Amino acid sequence: MFDFHADRKRYFEMQYLNAKGYVLPFIEAILPIKAGMRVLEIGAGEGGVLQAFLERGCQGVGVELDPKRVEWACGFLWEPIGRGQLHYVDKDIYETDLQKELKGPFDIIVLKDVIEHIHDQPRLMRYMKNWLTPGGVIFFGFPPWHMPFGGHQQIARSWLAKLPYIHLLPSFLYKGLLAINKEPVHELLEIRATRITIERFERICQQLGYKIANRQFYMINPIYQWKFGWKPKKQWSWLGRIPYLRNYLTTCVYYVITLSTAK
Repeated sequence: MFDFHADRKRYFEMQYLNAKGYVLPFIEAILPIKAGMRVLEIGAGEGGVLQAFLERGCQGVGVELDPKRVEWACGFLWEPIGRGQLHYVDKDIYETDLQKELKGPFDIIVLKDVIEHIHDQPRLMRYMKNWLTPGGVIFFGFPPWHMPFGGHQQIARSWLAKLPYIHLLPSFLYKGLLAINKEPVHELLEIRATRITIERFERICQQLGYKIANRQFYMINPIYQWKFGWKPKKQWSWLGRIPYLRNYLTTCVYYVITLSTAK
């Protein structure tokens, strides 16, 4: 396992810097971020992404299933929580109540490295249509399934953590390798079950009446500059136009979607 996965404070700071430098500017190409806007992050983790919005004067809500990560977030962000600018909901997103727990609709919804973990992705994206204010947007950032580490094998503790494309092996071989090396089989196979490609994501958007307002593919994920010291690199435009093949060499995709006005 890479050491930054164990150092939660460092991971918080990485997420904050990436959000401030890349996520917020990407959103602002479509929607200017103003003080007082309501922001929901699904799978908010320790709150690094939300911190970038909070310092811009937004009101934040974080939904996070892992109680330990909520505990870390409360430690890192105790000031905005204390003044009522941020609150966390320690719950499965499918079990939350929009009005009672989330306190109504949002101007911006963020899913950063989350949609690939969600079961029944069309169901969640259908729900979110009712969670947006008029003119609101949803940001997605995720690794396409076929990219070198699309199986999240980097969380492994053995040599498998540094082996690209291993998640694309036949299921029985992949499961066997994980078991032999005493890796978290259930967690890593869950990613296999919920995997998402560029084509699948865009198809869901079209089927549910969303409009893709902004899109960017990265050959080198922006957050890698803090994780590995690698300079971010946008995907070659010609490769980004080739369905399926682009998934293998794109480490991260960013999207902003809005509700389509088409009848």
